[in-house]
Amino acid sequence: MGKVITRRDFICGSTFAVLGAAIGFSSQQTKKSKVVLVRHPDALDENSKINAEIIQQMVDEAVMALFGEEDPVKALEMIVKPGEVVGIKSNVWSYLPTPSELERAIERRLIDVGVKKDDISVDDHGVRRNPVFLKATSLINVRPLRTHYLAGISGCMKNYIMFARSQSAYHPNSCADLGALFSLPQVKGKTRLNILCALTPQFHGRGPHHFSRRYVWNYKGLFVSQDPVAVDALGLRLLMAKRREKLGKDREIPPVPRHIEVADVKHGLGTSDINKIELIKLGWKEDILI
Repeated sequence: MGKVITRRDFICGSTFAVLGAAIGFSSQQTKKSKVVLVRHPDALDENSKINAEIIQQMVDEAVMALFGEEDPVKALEMIVKPGEVVGIKSNVWSYLPTPSELERAIERRLIDVGVKKDDISVDDHGVRRNPVFLKATSLINVRPLRTHYLAGISGCMKNYIMFARSQSAYHPNSCADLGALFSLPQVKGKTRLNILCALTPQFHGRGPHHFSRRYVWNYKGLFVSQDPVAVDALGLRLLMAKRREKLGKDREIPPVPRHIEVADVKHGLGTSDINKIELIKLGWKEDILI
């Protein structure tokens, strides 16, 4: 009998090697994926209101660090060119949506690059019908980080499920094949940037639409990368750290978030092994957890 993957496997140092061996794949990743984590103590005020100017600053700093440029527009020009058509894949879950301040920060810099405002659209549920998304040459993937009752966590990979004709087709085995979404015709080869919003992550939930302020905290951060697997791997690591802190060491995330490792070793989408991710930490370090 093959090895059974337990939730405890996912908090051990050998997490990803264990799962990779168990499902019969071996990772081909050799080059480290770069992820920028930027945090700012003033991103949210005492009432959790978002500071739009600080969010723009955080996005700019992350993109500059990611691409090694001293100007955010020049940094973004490395992945998006003037005249392109760009879809910003957002998330509208009512309890924890992608902040409009973050959407506007991305849109503003795209316009600075030379993308026409009419050639930019922010959408979630309507991406398969949206005229801009249907002719998009580039996609920006941005959504908040939270736990999910089917996949374990909702991150940048889960955000693309709206591109699927049948969402339920990706639900089996704890949504293990979410990485396949990036091979859909409307998506394949178009994702230029992934931003996992960790301003107020949700570290625990009990069902499909469960939300409680007691399980959300002001982390005031953004994970930014070209690699959706790497940002989700780090997002998972952050949520597990917070769960251990608040819920105890035996309260791992149910169900096991299999899709992160599977996206790496089966679909070749990115890097899930923490040891193969270059994490650049910018700004506020207090209670950083990872």
